[in-house]
Amino acid sequence: MSAALRTHASRVDSQVELQRNTNPRMPRNIIIDTDPGQDDAVAILLALASPGEIEVLGITAVAGNVPLPLTQKNARIVCELAGRPDVPVFAGCSAPLTRTLVTAEHVHGKTGLDGPQLSDPTMPLQEWHGVDFIIDTLRREPSGTVTLCPLGPLTNIATAFQRAPDIIARVAEIVLMGGAYFQVGNITPAAEFNIYVDPEAAEIVFRSGAPITTMPLDVTHKALTTAPHVQGFRNMGTKAGTMVAAWTDFFERFDKEKYGSDGAPLHDPCVIAYLLEPEMFSGRHVNVEIETKSNLTRGMTVADWWRVTDRTPNAMFMGHLDADRFFDLLTERIARL
Repeated sequence: MSAALRTHASRVDSQVELQRNTNPRMPRNIIIDTDPGQDDAVAILLALASPGEIEVLGITAVAGNVPLPLTQKNARIVCELAGRPDVPVFAGCSAPLTRTLVTAEHVHGKTGLDGPQLSDPTMPLQEWHGVDFIIDTLRREPSGTVTLCPLGPLTNIATAFQRAPDIIARVAEIVLMGGAYFQVGNITPAAEFNIYVDPEAAEIVFRSGAPITTMPLDVTHKALTTAPHVQGFRNMGTKAGTMVAAWTDFFERFDKEKYGSDGAPLHDPCVIAYLLEPEMFSGRHVNVEIETKSNLTRGMTVADWWRVTDRTPNAMFMGHLDADRFFDLLTERIARL
């Protein structure tokens, strides 16, 4: 296939997928599955700042960037920062399906939200397990009306699918941050962190048959927090804006040194931005397989971007992002809080 035909095919893939996923009836019901993480926190803020388009039914925490006691605490801190203590937060799985937990304090700090000093949350943690909440919500709500938004390792989602396979057909869409193709890896030479932490869970999700849209490093590395963008948050003069700027100041130090870039990628907000303005993204509907056997390439997302196999496409794998539009949206919404 020529380069021109590939480009055309990519645009067609994006247009077809957007037509399939865009729902004119708003707000869109979502469950955020997350391991905050400063960029997870910004994603949660973006969702909670957009109540006209997004209804956050609940937030389920998973072990990932930091252990579960911190991720569930951080999720509640962010809800309170957004003025939304009414959003239920659930603790999910504390370890991957079969492996020892790998965390990322080297990026996010010992709390996961290092940077500014934060008070402990006062809103309660729900008693229900996060996986039970996912299962019950998908069974209770009309089929095809709940979108799952995983921002961390896919342990909770895979566990729910294993326990209750009937819910898979009821999922409207899974929009997740994870994986890489052209950008290869950020935790190993071959693997992106979220998939690497629990590749068996990722394999279950990608083979589930549910509609999947993936925000890999190929997209998120185009959403760089340059100095003018960070200053835009700081200039809001609000608690949320100041906090986002401070979080960014902290975690971007690692990626700027690592990549030699002018800023750090805001990975997870890409998931929520896609729900709000999907047309700012483009990609290809391709087959994605997860490497689980090799020690060298564990967690690699093997995306058949060039369609050189006959494997059935199972995910919309995004490749491009309008960064200016992304930050315009993010700034406008965070300023509402």
